Amino acid sequence: MEPDAIHIPPLPSSNIAALASVHMTEREAVAHLLRRATFGPTAEEVDRAQRDGVAGTLDRLLDPDGPDRGAAATPIPDLGPDPAARLGRGAGREQRQQANKERREQVSTLTGWWLSRMVAAEHQLDEKLLFFWHGHWATSVQKVRSAPLMARQLQTLRRHGRGPLPPLVDAMVRDPALILWLDGQKNTRAAPNENLARELMELFTLGVGGGYSEADVKEGARALTGWVVDRRTGTARVQPGRHDPGPKTILGRRAAFDAGSYARLLAERPEAARFVAGRLWFRFAGTHLPAPEDLAGPDTTATLRRIFTAPAFAQTRDTLVKQPVEWLVGAARQLGVRPAALPDKDRRRLLAGLNALDQVPLRPPSVGGWPAGTAWLTTSSLQARLRTADVLAAATAPTVLARLTAAPPAGRPDALARLLVVDRWSERTRAALTPLAREPRRLIVAGLVSPEYAVS
Repeated sequence: MEPDAIHIPPLPSSNIAALASVHMTEREAVAHLLRRATFGPTAEEVDRAQRDGVAGTLDRLLDPDGPDRGAAATPIPDLGPDPAARLGRGAGREQRQQANKERREQVSTLTGWWLSRMVAAEHQLDEKLLFFWHGHWATSVQKVRSAPLMARQLQTLRRHGRGPLPPLVDAMVRDPALILWLDGQKNTRAAPNENLARELMELFTLGVGGGYSEADVKEGARALTGWVVDRRTGTARVQPGRHDPGPKTILGRRAAFDAGSYARLLAERPEAARFVAGRLWFRFAGTHLPAPEDLAGPDTTATLRRIFTAPAFAQTRDTLVKQPVEWLVGAARQLGVRPAALPDKDRRRLLAGLNALDQVPLRPPSVGGWPAGTAWLTTSSLQARLRTADVLAAATAPTVLARLTAAPPAGRPDALARLLVVDRWSERTRAALTPLAREPRRLIVAGLVSPEYAVS
């Protein structure tokens, strides 16, 4: 196949909002919900949702019935101990090289596992929410340099991600990976380091303009002093001699704040609930419309229900550009591709595709997380999508390919739309797809890089 020979008109970033429409059939309404609440619904999942209706489908997403068999089939791998933990001060060059090699292998194993889990999981909202929190508490393994610590963080986010905010924030200020990522282990009473306190307020809880001052950041840093990370056990603890036990004044309250009481102070502020709800709206609904008032619920699940039932949510259809991970995982689900079952060469090509698209799980570019919207629509990204779509099309499950080829050639663009859960093709895209109808795999590639598939 020659993917570079496929020509699909690019989607101008200025025209995304023009695709939006609030006039939806029942099937389009449930498809819109599923495209946002999952990584990418299959046609069969849309069929079931259409039978259940929007309300029934939302209930099932928020409170899944039965165990997640797909997740159970992809348990988190046993990564073994952190290779860096065995390196002493006198470790030689060869020992360090071997430890780095093992570390890279562990990171690759964890990344591949997570992508496989995203594809295989039946409780898709859980996986989509975990990826949201990973981008919110953006922590990169490139600085943490420990796959076991990153795996532990993912488990913490999964455990607390659906619940109220205070337990999540409390767990995260004690998270070893986040502490290393934001230099918390360097924060001592003798030399306070403000990185973690600053980002905790600005990016994780209160947001820019959340009512705190520079003095609050400095006092918050004092509350977080004393933490150290033990790579051998994968845990964090406070060394009393490094912690500042004195009184601090934070957001108008004076007390002997430590990490736990400081986390509760921030998480229980109404500004934090509004900020996090706004971030959820931003990722699940987009920026086409502002977040409605009173969006924050008592916990994340309640907030998601308010997002998906807000009248404005229907108006966001076809306005949210898919992030590369969403695009790849959704395509794999719809095409019946299981990354874990692919040859090593093809798995590497999929990861190389995400790397070329600048979004690899466990590697956010900064503490601010990944960009959104039209930042993903570039000329270079189109070429990377073509190459990655070629891998996905070649690995399409035979049963899925058979459903596409069962349609007569003239009907295959519409069959592809159903397969990829695209409501409709534009005339320009249809004109590009029609000549490929007798070449099913090239047709799939073209559909995956189409403007209509780029947005949800």
